[in-house]
Amino acid sequence: MSTSTETARTDKAGPRLTLPIAALAFVIALAVQFIGQAKIDLGIGAIIIFPMVWGLILGLLVSIQKFKPLGLDLQRVAAALVGVAVLLLVARLAFNIGPSLPSLIKAGPALLLQEVGHLLGTIVLALPLAVLLRMGKATVGATFSLDREPSFAMVSEKYGPDSDQYRGVLAMYVFGTLFGAIFITLLTSLVANWKIFDPLALAMGAGVGSGSMMAASAASIIAAYPADQEAILGMAAVSNLITTILGVYVGIYIALPVADKFYKVLTRNKEAQKVTAGTAPQVRTEAELAQDEVQAEENRRFREEVAKSSAAMKLPLWLSLSVLTVLGVGTAAVAAKGLSLSILAGYGIMLALVLVSLLLAKITRKISAIVFITTIGAYISSPWFFGAGVLNEAVKTVDFLSIATVMLTLAGLSLGKDIPLLRNIGWKIIPVGLVAITASFILSTVIAEFALGLWH
Repeated sequence: MSTSTETARTDKAGPRLTLPIAALAFVIALAVQFIGQAKIDLGIGAIIIFPMVWGLILGLLVSIQKFKPLGLDLQRVAAALVGVAVLLLVARLAFNIGPSLPSLIKAGPALLLQEVGHLLGTIVLALPLAVLLRMGKATVGATFSLDREPSFAMVSEKYGPDSDQYRGVLAMYVFGTLFGAIFITLLTSLVANWKIFDPLALAMGAGVGSGSMMAASAASIIAAYPADQEAILGMAAVSNLITTILGVYVGIYIALPVADKFYKVLTRNKEAQKVTAGTAPQVRTEAELAQDEVQAEENRRFREEVAKSSAAMKLPLWLSLSVLTVLGVGTAAVAAKGLSLSILAGYGIMLALVLVSLLLAKITRKISAIVFITTIGAYISSPWFFGAGVLNEAVKTVDFLSIATVMLTLAGLSLGKDIPLLRNIGWKIIPVGLVAITASFILSTVIAEFALGLWH
């Protein structure tokens, strides 16, 4: 059967499978919202685990259990809903950017400068660790950036889809998908509770280029600095947008070349030993060529597994938004301890913003809907828009964390399909991934802290 036929059949099955996955997500999201957050004191600091993290973990457990397996198509439906949930999350965050624009403008130079932390953090610490663990050339792809999806295109264009570098990107992507949000929640919660960094610096550090990781990180910062919630959310959203937009250009022209050069510097002694032993790098033996063919075949199979597990399930937009609205209103009502007309109005405003932005993105074809959502949302919630007061009052009754809970619960339900990929990758990506996320967040926060001091 052809791929196009399989895709068409899967897409038709999507709406039929949406109800059961939506019902399952609804039960889990409401349950974890009722459970609330847990605080764990570690002595060196406290870690707060939020409902959205419980939702992610519980969703993952349901996704991988063998008693009544969650089918691959159901997991793809959950993944498709996550993609639309991100748009609603961005719409909610946009209404924190507008009122915070004076602070954002004041911190402008610091926002740009702290991006150096996201750029160099992974290369400076994670890359040497990957070399030490003998990850080979996959080191470059795994450690040059945390910018998620754009990294695939950058590495594929420079090294090719059969390269070890490309496999490194795939490894980090799978690791970040499975563990990124959970780990950065714990990390940020610990660092924020030290109370040594400005909450705005921490918020800038949260913008690592991933919507789910940014949301999880921002929640931990808000828990430590509840009085600064609006500014923290606004700063984190802008930082994440800057990282996403600049990440492509910085990755192509700076991060990837620097990572490649640094890798060669760290491994030059090994290459020199090969030359001394009489095996020059440019001379390939038959055994080495055969090994290259084996590796290329492994890479091809690995890419096929990734494509199979991440094959997109297309759902009608009206269906996705309807399901997410029901899920979102339910969790927001639990967070607010009661359903109100303001919550319904807030969701109506966010839905309108998402629909308008998607239409503009379709018309322009070159500008992402996320950019339109952020820009328009920031303007209509800013002091310069005549109706900002009314809009803000309605939207702010929708708890930001309730949307994140829905998004991460659905993400958890979609993760079971990625577990086999993690087994193929091997254990080495786990310490490298943990160090990469830690380095990116910490270094960016430290730079932002000093930059804010210079411009305040």
